[in-house]
Amino acid sequence: MTRVERYERRSEIPLLLLAAAFLVAYAWPVLDPRLDLGLRTKLTALSWTVWVAFAVDFLVRIVLAEERARYAARHWYDVVLIALPLLRPLRLLRILALARILNRSAASSLVGRVTTYVVGVAVVAVGLGAVATLDAEQDVPDANIRTFGDALWWAATTVTTVGYGDRYPVTTEGRLIAVALMLVGIAMVGAVTAAVAAWMVSQVQKEGAE
Repeated sequence: MTRVERYERRSEIPLLLLAAAFLVAYAWPVLDPRLDLGLRTKLTALSWTVWVAFAVDFLVRIVLAEERARYAARHWYDVVLIALPLLRPLRLLRILALARILNRSAASSLVGRVTTYVVGVAVVAVGLGAVATLDAEQDVPDANIRTFGDALWWAATTVTTVGYGDRYPVTTEGRLIAVALMLVGIAMVGAVTAAVAAWMVSQVQKEGAE
């Protein structure tokens, strides 16, 4: 086990807790627009603290890596994660922090990995996508996504690639979030299809060997 791998295992739980803290700090003011100004300021400070923690985590892993340039290129999503404060419409991609942790925690079998990824990514994508879209849309005069229920319904139909069209974003930020959700949905469908096909092939091979 390399130095980076040992560090990642030790920092796994703290990073997961920090990601959860960010979700709370970001979602609470969106879901409760009448939130007290003092508490809102504290939540904003918490969000920035989490950003600093993830930046420090990535820098530590770069220092510990034997081939730093190659490691940074392979973990480009961490660079995107750290750049997010400058890219507010892409806050949905904070999910990548959780995906990295799931990658280290998932079961070793293909079915176990796919189940962990699909369930985890789907839940977080729909939840955070709904909050991010509500944040972008709720104060726009001609928007039709004005409540969390509307946003949750829209996010669920988008990530599953159903897309009824009764709710849709009208802002540029909302549409960027929609594109991210569509990509997540397509990736999940592809992952499930590939996993099922691989499992069926392995079962046929086992039966043939017997």
